[in-house]
Amino acid sequence: MRVVFAGTPEVAVPALDAIAASPHELVGVVTRPDAPAGRGRKLTPSPVAQRAEELGIPVLKPVHPRDPDFQEALKALEPDCCPVVAYGALIPRSALDIPRHGWVNLHFSILPAWRGAAPVQHSIWAGDEFTGATTFRIVEALDAGPTFGVMTERIRPTDTAGDLLARLAEGGSSLLVATLDGIADGALEAREQPAEGVSLAPKISVDDARVDWTESAVAVDRRIRACTPGPGAWTTLDDERVKLGAVTIEEGVGDLAPGAIRVGKNHVLVGTGTDAVRLGEVKAFGKKQMGAADWARGVRLPETATFE
Repeated sequence: MRVVFAGTPEVAVPALDAIAASPHELVGVVTRPDAPAGRGRKLTPSPVAQRAEELGIPVLKPVHPRDPDFQEALKALEPDCCPVVAYGALIPRSALDIPRHGWVNLHFSILPAWRGAAPVQHSIWAGDEFTGATTFRIVEALDAGPTFGVMTERIRPTDTAGDLLARLAEGGSSLLVATLDGIADGALEAREQPAEGVSLAPKISVDDARVDWTESAVAVDRRIRACTPGPGAWTTLDDERVKLGAVTIEEGVGDLAPGAIRVGKNHVLVGTGTDAVRLGEVKAFGKKQMGAADWARGVRLPETATFE
């Protein structure tokens, strides 16, 4: 088939590479416009745009896919199908109708669970044992289109959202190519999603990522892992924000009030609503990320120090 791939962030690059290496004819790539990045806020192409340029694939960067000029350019490419991974914009009906096999999205959950922008983060936060990826035909309702295929992945106890998403991006790239193969040869038929089991995964905000030390140690651990690397879990110390990496639950270390900090020779413990947690990486405002013990030595915490 002639395909036009749509995607934007780094997580979409494995699927782009897999399609480029497949028998399908990759005739174009759609991505979000260049955006400010880095300290200089210089306009920078998306990771997908950069990879497409390396592959020598024409790149379209519409401000919005409803733009008439973009839709004319897409029609000119004559795609049979548009595979999508984390493109980042809603596709209007006028664009959905251009390829004869529609737009096929790779979504990082087992639909209909966790429809929305942050399925991986919400699956970790909820304590799911398994997640996966699903390919489905895009319709105008949010992640509600009929599905083609699915893969499953166990969520490991130490997985951050970044860890899990990286595995799903690699495994999902093969699923997306297999879906395109099945559509091309007529072996796959899309099936409507069940009406039961729908859950939503809206984007996680910076406010959501603030640690609540009165929660259980398990809940604190899940929140931090779900928000790593982005938007980044955080707390405050003396009214200054401190970012936290993944933690380890420590049982049997004695009573430690929620948020209370206990500094050892090579570790830092913090109290929660249940057990304490051992801090991993810490990043104070304006400082580099470092191990918790090094951070504690640098700030010379008093014995009564408490995260808020």
